[in-house]
This record gives sequence, C-alpha cells and structure tokens, in this order.
Amino acid sequence: MKIVVLEGLGLPESDIREIAKPITDEGHEIVQYERTDDVELLKQRVKDADILVIANMPLSGEIIRAAENLKYISIAFTGYDHVDLEACKERNVKVSNAAGYSTISVPELVFGMVISFLRSIHTLDRTTRDGKTKAGSTQKEIYGKKFGIIGTGAIGSRVAKLAIAFGATVLAYSRTEKEELKSLGVKYVTLDELLSESDIISIHTPLTKETRGLIDREKIALMKPTSILVNTARGPIVDTRALVDALKEGRIAGACLDVFDQEPPLSRDYQILSLPNTLITPHIGFATDEAMVRRAHITFSENIYNWLKGQHINKVEF
Repeated sequence: MKIVVLEGLGLPESDIREIAKPITDEGHEIVQYERTDDVELLKQRVKDADILVIANMPLSGEIIRAAENLKYISIAFTGYDHVDLEACKERNVKVSNAAGYSTISVPELVFGMVISFLRSIHTLDRTTRDGKTKAGSTQKEIYGKKFGIIGTGAIGSRVAKLAIAFGATVLAYSRTEKEELKSLGVKYVTLDELLSESDIISIHTPLTKETRGLIDREKIALMKPTSILVNTARGPIVDTRALVDALKEGRIAGACLDVFDQEPPLSRDYQILSLPNTLITPHIGFATDEAMVRRAHITFSENIYNWLKGQHINKVEF
C-alpha cells in the first residue's frame, strides 16, 4: 500500500524511515512531503494514497474525497478536530490518533508556564539584562494553592499528580472520575465550584461540540481576581473575547496560553499579544524531542503496522 505523509513530523525523514522499517520491509511504500496549503497540490499528492499521515494540519473533506484509494488516516496528534470526520464516515475511511505521546510533555509545559508566571521569570529575565532588580515583580508559590483541573484524562491526571507533588490542593472536573486520583486526595467538584475556588485552573479536555466555548464569559466571571487560567489543550474551549475582556479589566490575574482560537503565527493585532498579564507560547506543548520520537512510533509502529495486520488501535470514533 502507498502511505503518504503530508507534513513533517518533527524528525528527519531518515528517522521516520527507520521507525517505519517494519512496514516498508513488507513491501509498503512511504512518500513524505513538507506541508502545503495549496489545495490542488494536496489533491495530487493524495490521489493514489491508501493511507494518509498528518499531524495538526487541517484535512478537509475536499482533500479526503480526492484520495480515491484512501482507506485509513493515522493522525500523528492527540486531537482530531482538524480532520473532516464526516467525509471519513462518508468514504468509510478509518481513523486513528496518537493518544499518549504528549502525556509527559504537556504537563511539563503547564508547570513551566505556571512557575514562570507566578515567579515572574519571563519578565525578570529582561529586567535583569537591563540592569534592574526584582522590584515590582510578583513572587508566588504553587504550594498551598488550589489547583483546578478541567478534564482528567491521561494528561490531566498527570498534571494532578504533579500538582499534588508541589503541595497544592487539587480540584477536578471531568466526565469520568478516576478512583486512583481520588485515593491521592483529588476532589471532584462541579465546574462552577472549580472555577470559583481555584487559584490556578488548567484545561485538559478535547475540543468537541460540548467543550467548544465551555469557558465562556459567564464561567470566567466565576473565577477569583487572583486566579490564573492555563490552556494547553485547544484554544476554542475558551471564549477569547471574554478572556481578553477579563484580563484587560483585571477580573482575573492572568493567563498562560499555548493554544488560541487560531494556529500561530498570530497576527500582530491579535489582542492577547498586547496584554501584559499573559504568558504565551506558539503551541509547543506536544513538541519536545522525546515526544516526537514517541509520536512517530505510535503513528507507524503501532497504528499503521497494526491496521495493516487487521487491527484498528487508537481508534477515533465518529
């Protein structure tokens, strides 16, 4: 079968080929491309593909329908809201994601951002270089704070355990409650309780019809003026306009954002860029060197290899 990789996966092509060697050794072909937004070129690239591999590039129904032989898509990403699943359903194309590859990297970014924000590291680096002192900076600890986690899947659960290790009291809101976390002292509460009581709130839910706009103006209004919101999940889970207003008006202390309602690069007039009480990164939570290797193994050695053997793992339901 012909396997077409439509964008770079954060590793050299030679590394991808080494990881995928058990597949090519059985006679399957892998063709790798760099990402393009040229629709007509994409149609040409997918035309005779049996399997497509993407990371976080959008994959529209138009492209999926142009792939006449397409049977399977392996998404080298945890989320899959950027893929037209209706077109996949229409064409009976099976889909897998790479759940688990960023379970270590995203939580580490969460705490990197939280510590940097609470200790003003990102601003003090500049002031120190300018010959100044810590005067006027904020210096706070995680210890003793209430740490709210929205979504306790694999990533949210790891964030909860790290928060406990820092000495925080952990509140959680999730569709499914985990007994393991409860045994560690995590208290499951309603979303409103979590928002109104937490000092730090970290979002770890997928983007679905139910979670789009989950943190809206009404929910943000419940937060304490001293609290900070951390989003390393999906940008549209938070109402950007409502968040900007709350930050401008000082109704919450700040926000640490790795995701937005559009993919970086952000336009220069994107309002969050001008707000001083924010810490932002260009969607890097998943992107450690180690995670890229894990992702490639899941995408090829697990998902594609097993699908070729008749077993559909990491199945995306739709």
